[in-house]
Amino acid sequence: MNAYLSVCRSNFIFVVVFSFFINLLMFVSPLYMIQVYDRVLASRNETTLVMVTLLAVSLLAVSAALETIRSRILVRSGAKFDRVAGRDIFAAAFRGHLRTPNGQNAQPIRDLDTLRDFLTGGAIVTFCDAPWMPLFLAVCYMIHVWIGAIATVGAVAILGLALANELATRRHLKAAATLSIGADRYVSTSLRNAEIVHALGMMGAIVGRWSVLHDQALGLQAKASDRAGVLVSLSKFTRLVLQVAILGGGAYLVLEAEITPGAMIASSIIMGRALQPVESAVAQWKSFIAARSAYGRLQSLFASRPPEAPLMHLPEPTGAISLEQLVVAPPGSRVAVLKGIDLDIPAGAIVGIVGPSGAGKSTLARALTGVWPPLSGHVRLDGADLDNWDPERLGPHLGYLPQDVELFAGTIAENIARFSEIDSAAVVEAARKAGVHEMILQMPEGYNTRIGEAGRSLSGGQRQRVGLARALYGNPRIIVLDEPNSSLDSQGEMALAMALRTAKAEGRTVLVISHRAALLNEVDRLAVFSGGVLTLYGPTQAVMERLNGGPPPPPPEARPQPRPATATQAQPPPTISVAPVTKITRAGA
Repeated sequence: MNAYLSVCRSNFIFVVVFSFFINLLMFVSPLYMIQVYDRVLASRNETTLVMVTLLAVSLLAVSAALETIRSRILVRSGAKFDRVAGRDIFAAAFRGHLRTPNGQNAQPIRDLDTLRDFLTGGAIVTFCDAPWMPLFLAVCYMIHVWIGAIATVGAVAILGLALANELATRRHLKAAATLSIGADRYVSTSLRNAEIVHALGMMGAIVGRWSVLHDQALGLQAKASDRAGVLVSLSKFTRLVLQVAILGGGAYLVLEAEITPGAMIASSIIMGRALQPVESAVAQWKSFIAARSAYGRLQSLFASRPPEAPLMHLPEPTGAISLEQLVVAPPGSRVAVLKGIDLDIPAGAIVGIVGPSGAGKSTLARALTGVWPPLSGHVRLDGADLDNWDPERLGPHLGYLPQDVELFAGTIAENIARFSEIDSAAVVEAARKAGVHEMILQMPEGYNTRIGEAGRSLSGGQRQRVGLARALYGNPRIIVLDEPNSSLDSQGEMALAMALRTAKAEGRTVLVISHRAALLNEVDRLAVFSGGVLTLYGPTQAVMERLNGGPPPPPPEARPQPRPATATQAQPPPTISVAPVTKITRAGA
């Protein structure tokens, strides 16, 4: 975070310089009072009054101009900080969501807003003005030692109240912020499932659970506000008492002929200016605490998820995939879902992935696309580990249709084009391959139809077909389809089958996860998973015969016989190729 803030260092230096002159010009009003009370009224000279007034107004105009410039510099500094840090913070939050999907991954964006607002608001101005407070106190001592003493005692008292406010509210505000973030996350989750909440009559239970979290946060905030309210009232009381003390003490000194009436009025103004940064600090304390917390969370974010180093640009992939002892677990878990998978897929192969629910098929899709990192082992594309590929450069060569299709707010064309610069010909080509072109043309605005947040205006089958077009956009070399026909009608399945035939003719590598036999007729090879283990892999016909109870192919003479207790290996006859049957009893075996 320090590196991002240092980008704005020159701007902050200018702000400090401007603050110096602005604070110097704060002496205009007290000096004007001294001149009016001690010179104009005594001499009854109207010319002096006019000239002094014009000079004071001119200097105050300069002060106003400097404050305007300072404010604009701060606003632009905040925008500059946002531009420099925003992309990395968003990327870190995005990586965090991939690794911990249930974490507080939107919080860094809100922290960025909090820090930017702090840098451009009144709080940072208070910090710029605070260093000049000793200058005003020194002038108070120059007027009279008792005036300086009253101002000093007042500054210490108000500062002490501000520190007491911090100590009294810090713990409660921190706990309240944590609970409030949890409540907001729970609301977001509930809104994403609004349909099921309404249909099953779960509203009361959902609201009750949210109320518990919300009420706990409100309770802690109320305690903190009660304590802060007492201290703020004491601060106001102290401020008024100081005003009375400075005027009363000044009047006494005037009666004793130790200062002039003008100096008495001036000392009141100067003391008010000396105490203003302290009073502003009390008023801006919550903003400072929020900014400090946001800064700490962003520091922790970059410490745990540092920006990724630039990767070497690799040649475009041909589509060859190999898995080497791959072990994968859901983010945040150490319980393996895929266990020691070894699999080679040549470029241009169409592979079907089958198995019962919970066998690890969707986990395999996430591992192949880099969504879930492996616990151990490797996913290789053209021999290079997936971690060595730049996701931004690999993405155009990769098509992915997840089981739960998510579209983004925007037009159909933007979604198909992956929100990059729209190539109309490529968008139409992808839609035709997915068999969705005619359906799109029948919509009110065709490809420019806006589909709403998460594609809510489309049916489940329409979303899946648009998602398939997105996966096929740009003719990627590798296509991963997870249950691509789960929401399709017969016409959609025919279009999907045709898309697979086209991909095969073009030499694309395609992995299809499906339970429907009609779609598996389009694949060249079949991989069977059970319990996170690859049990069969080979040509579709040979694997289907084995699954239907056919005799296991005898092993070739060149291979040793399998060990009976630990693993069973079945090798095909020379005319077909069925991979070994592997049984793994523990992750990483």
